[in-house]
Amino acid sequence: MNRNIITLKWGDRYGPDYVNILHRAIRKHLRAPFLFHCCTERPEGLDPEIRIIPFPENPGIKRGWPDVLAKLLITEDGFGDLQGPSLFLDLDVAIMGDLEPFFEYQKGKNCMIHNWVGGMRSLTGKRPPVGNSSVFRFEAGSSQSIYETFLREMHLAEDTSVFNTEQAFLTHAMKDVHWWPEEWCRSYKRHCRPIFPLNLMATPHQPVDCRILVFHGRPDPDEALRGFKGRKLHHHMRPASWLADFWCPRDFHP
Repeated sequence: MNRNIITLKWGDRYGPDYVNILHRAIRKHLRAPFLFHCCTERPEGLDPEIRIIPFPENPGIKRGWPDVLAKLLITEDGFGDLQGPSLFLDLDVAIMGDLEPFFEYQKGKNCMIHNWVGGMRSLTGKRPPVGNSSVFRFEAGSSQSIYETFLREMHLAEDTSVFNTEQAFLTHAMKDVHWWPEEWCRSYKRHCRPIFPLNLMATPHQPVDCRILVFHGRPDPDEALRGFKGRKLHHHMRPASWLADFWCPRDFHP
């Protein structure tokens, strides 16, 4: 059975280059047959091999549509005619290694990144059981319970006092979640940026044994390539030239 790779592109924050770069990286790092699906309302400029899924209608969400809660709709049985093991990837990730283990690990189970925490919670090990939805896997055609939980508890999904993020609700709806091994998915901000004030002088680190590098928030990958100044000095990052080996638009010039 083909493996599915799914991503979402809505609005104009990310252009077609982001989808095409991800698609080409998957071809490089996944040996087994796969289908690449992009759910979007703007398919112009995408590689012809990419399978387009029309962006879904809003099922009645009042807050967080579509940039936050649309991910939950892909778990409906029959969505985009998907069947079998399906790996969702945010557009703002860089593929750095073999993706085969993401389909072999805990076969048939729901898998996510164990969300990163900072500050004292990181030092004390108090890490809540909440996933990060930048990279998650589910069994398409057998995930209706996730979708139905969302429809049934949509008012809770929208309530930030109950679930402060969409990924917290997705973790809840999946119920039995398995975390990816830590080294497989790394955060650019948390695992590559040198601590202040070294971030002002030193190049961001290239993470060891990382397979998918996640750019949650800012910078985006194209900003990381060129260097990012952010709003505060401790957010500043020098250009990461090594990133061009894994994520690079054709017109990039350092």
